[in-house]
Amino acid sequence: MAKNTSSSAFRKIDIDQYNEDNFKEDEAEQAMPAGPDEGEVCALLNQGKYNEALKTVLDNAPLGSPNQQVKDNALTLTLKVLLTIKSAQIEDAVANLSQDDIDILMKYIYRGFEYPSEGSSGHLLLWHEKVYNVGGTGSIVRVLSDRMRV
Repeated sequence: MAKNTSSSAFRKIDIDQYNEDNFKEDEAEQAMPAGPDEGEVCALLNQGKYNEALKTVLDNAPLGSPNQQVKDNALTLTLKVLLTIKSAQIEDAVANLSQDDIDILMKYIYRGFEYPSEGSSGHLLLWHEKVYNVGGTGSIVRVLSDRMRV
């Protein structure tokens, strides 16, 4: 026979904390990057140091920044660098990048496809081909599944 108890200890558990709608991802306590310095990147482009300009833009990408304006400015600057580099120099530029930089570059390429300008889509397709040759399918999967947007 069931025994009637007056214990209500089980009622002290807050089950609402496990509701998926209430889930909040842990905030990173680190300082968010403000994006690449436009003056520095433009100076490198004017000096013809395209690979260094690309590396600077990718190293200072505002990944996960809550400020959309910073992300848009970084996208504009990155597309400027990508469109400045000639087709014959793309392979050299991609060969000097680390795996993390390749993934960030692929994020910018896909973001550039979202906002095409005149002549940019064809050039971005060239970049995509060269980056895919180095990064492979894994790079595309990492970019599409990553929550940290540029």
